[in-house]
Amino acid sequence: MQRLARREAQLMEVLWKLKRAFVREIIDELPEPKPHYNTVSTMVKILEEKGFVSHEKVGNAYRFFPVIAEEEYQKKAVDDVVRRFFDNSPMKLVNYFAREQQLDAAELERLVRLIKEK
Repeated sequence: MQRLARREAQLMEVLWKLKRAFVREIIDELPEPKPHYNTVSTMVKILEEKGFVSHEKVGNAYRFFPVIAEEEYQKKAVDDVVRRFFDNSPMKLVNYFAREQQLDAAELERLVRLIKEK
């Protein structure tokens, strides 16, 4: 699965939230400054070519929807980060968060609970 560029990820977040949307509805959910309609339309078509999005015809317009679930993309993205930056070691990633992100005691306890539940 390909990685999403920053703006592509932003559009996908909107589609994951809305489930199905026309280009205008996507634009309405984006922060200011709003991109031009044609820009968003082109980017959604690129996402469709990449296999992230599909569409249905409604009248003479297209309503877009995600083909890839958000959780599926998150898993692939995290797996990629672990592979590329942490020598394919989830433990090194956990260590990074525990040390470098300065998790507080409550967050560390939640992390330990999650690990034990696994």
